[in-house]
Amino acid sequence: MNPDATRLWRGARWTLALLLAGLGMLGPFSIDTYLPAFDGIARTLEATPVQMQQTLSAYLFGFAAMNLFHGALADSFGRRPVIMGGLAVFTFASVGCALAPSIGWLVAFRALQGMSAGAGMVVSRAIIRDMFVPADAQRVMSQVTIYFGVAPAIAPLVGGFLFVHLDWQAIFWFLAAVGALLLAVNARVLPETLHASHVQSFDARNLLRGYGQLGADPRFLALCLASGVPFNGMFLYVLAAPAWLGGHLMLAPTEFFWFFCLSVSGIMGGAWLSGRLAGRIAPREQIRRGFQVMGVAVLANIALNATLTPHWSWALPPVALFSLGWALMVPVVTIKVLDLVPERRGMASSLQAVVGSVANGMVAGVIVPLVMHSTLALALTSAAFLGIGLVAWQWVKRRVP
Repeated sequence: MNPDATRLWRGARWTLALLLAGLGMLGPFSIDTYLPAFDGIARTLEATPVQMQQTLSAYLFGFAAMNLFHGALADSFGRRPVIMGGLAVFTFASVGCALAPSIGWLVAFRALQGMSAGAGMVVSRAIIRDMFVPADAQRVMSQVTIYFGVAPAIAPLVGGFLFVHLDWQAIFWFLAAVGALLLAVNARVLPETLHASHVQSFDARNLLRGYGQLGADPRFLALCLASGVPFNGMFLYVLAAPAWLGGHLMLAPTEFFWFFCLSVSGIMGGAWLSGRLAGRIAPREQIRRGFQVMGVAVLANIALNATLTPHWSWALPPVALFSLGWALMVPVVTIKVLDLVPERRGMASSLQAVVGSVANGMVAGVIVPLVMHSTLALALTSAAFLGIGLVAWQWVKRRVP
């Protein structure tokens, strides 16, 4: 924790959480906003479904690749410069997407969007731990998740509205405006939270030593798997939304909102509950409860999909319940990740994001195309992701403080 933290932000804690949530929401907002326009983009650019899926996987792999460096850069040059640079590049990339003349150019600018969008998410985690002791950090992390959850709920509604009433390019002009607004606000009010005593030397040997220290720690990898892989049990449905919602559940693009609204309500509810429980029950108990909720959700999801004809009325609630369980446990796991190496919190946040993002990219580019033809296959895959996270947590829970 920065010893000068009390002087860096004199406003209410929730206002800092709101500011950091704005940074973190760029990633999911950039995905969810354009999903309702998938078919329209494909028609305009004469793209195949596989090529359109590449606009997702290119974004996610770009997100993963650059996340490896956001935190290390923030540990050396400060939190503010990395965030400002990321927002500037994101705004430029969004303009490039809006002007893309072909699917190839769109994929390229989507990759650039992904490379820049992660800066706010990665560095904001480090800022929280710079500013607060563990219990308070968990509460702020939960508040960030609550505010952050609003974005995916409204993103498909905004995207659907812009697509129907204007065109798909308007979606990316909107994202450019969001990036420019965040750049202006953060340039004015975001404090530098990296204390001078915590600055790390930026050279190849020092970076490799840090990456080696974290990568060789099986506890770190297990915690990343415990938090990042179960997320894909819900994110799978986001990535498959055009086929799942539009094809299997027969919802119109403007009706995608209901899925995102329910799922994000689950995330916000779980995050709120996580904040309420911070300091009241043992962290391990809170994580256990989160896994229990997700377990109930996947069992119900499999049973319903195995016995009933697909319908939105019963297909959406299990995914929302799963989201609640994930949000209940993930703030606690994230704090444990950051505290494994307190002198390199930015790097730890980066590598945690990389593990999650690589998993997200594999899901988008490989797994979703294989299972989106069947609602039962989607349900079974969601359960498999939960199983990986649960095994990782069972192994690591006695090996971390």
